[in-house]
Amino acid sequence: MTQTLAILLAAYRNLNSRKLFWITLMISAVGVLGFAAIGVNDRGMHVAFWQFDSPMLNSDPLNPYRITPAEFYKAAFVNLGIRWWLSVGAIVLALVSTAGVFPDLISSGSIDLYVCRPISRWRLFLTQYAGSLAFVALQVTVFAAASFLVIGLRGGSWEPGVFLAIPLVTCIFSYLFSVCVLLGIATRSTVAALLLTLLFWFLLFGLNAADAFTLTFKTMKKHGVDPFHMQAEAGRGPGTRFGARSGPQGLPSDSSPPAANPPAESNGWETAYRVIHDVRSVVPKTAETADLMNRWLLHAAHLRGVANDPENRMFAAQKEIVETVNSQSVGWILGTSLAFEAVLLAWGALIFSRRDF
Repeated sequence: MTQTLAILLAAYRNLNSRKLFWITLMISAVGVLGFAAIGVNDRGMHVAFWQFDSPMLNSDPLNPYRITPAEFYKAAFVNLGIRWWLSVGAIVLALVSTAGVFPDLISSGSIDLYVCRPISRWRLFLTQYAGSLAFVALQVTVFAAASFLVIGLRGGSWEPGVFLAIPLVTCIFSYLFSVCVLLGIATRSTVAALLLTLLFWFLLFGLNAADAFTLTFKTMKKHGVDPFHMQAEAGRGPGTRFGARSGPQGLPSDSSPPAANPPAESNGWETAYRVIHDVRSVVPKTAETADLMNRWLLHAAHLRGVANDPENRMFAAQKEIVETVNSQSVGWILGTSLAFEAVLLAWGALIFSRRDF
């Protein structure tokens, strides 16, 4: 146990000594300061000392689409802090920092200093892997703690749920890092491992976009709504409420009646959606993992502000899309993603333990 802790500490110190660790922390600090500088009041939105009046985006009790300061800060934390910074920007920097952990260990001869001691290669592999995850977890912890204070002090709502970002973002990173580790051990090249991992991440993004696209079209066709007419209405419609009046996949939430199109067959879109969904069942779900924060923290209905009119086919289609997205269980999202990671880790550990470096 002492050896494992020593190796873990050495791995963490090695990552901590790199400049990107501190660059990431500084960017996070700037982001939190910007997060604290914005706010909402009964007139509209303000940024530091500048006020921007808005008839929609305000906390006026007479506004039917009002957003409270607590809702505003929680929505900003999820949509900007989680979806963009922690789930994209910070993870890219973390991958750049950690991509060379195993290639450097193998190619520099450092592994000889470890294997000459009474420690198994499996334990060395997993300890180095855990050290890289700790690197990311610390970054997210700092950001989450600062955001917790901002939401509490500026929004008036103390939300311990923001700390769920720590395991969720660490999971997103671990999905991608398992790919990077396997490629790094197989190629012994930091650059190749990093570029191929980013390519794999891009493919995941494409699958997620295709899944959202086919889900939207098959559901709209099922309810007899023309998706192209819907997008045109969205361009002419009133402004949407921040984080509340827009449905998933960018759907508009105004209750204007859709075009009177007869219900259309959606078998083609149904088949395409099912095929894409089945493919995504065996790969990591980075976007869905990040979106779990939206479920657990915001507690807001996606279709708030929409007239609950059973005769409105557009509303019915939007509601079904939201229900389909939310029906994806946490067990399916995390379980299948972690299973993919476990397979890649076992494969990488097997190569690491058997190859003569």
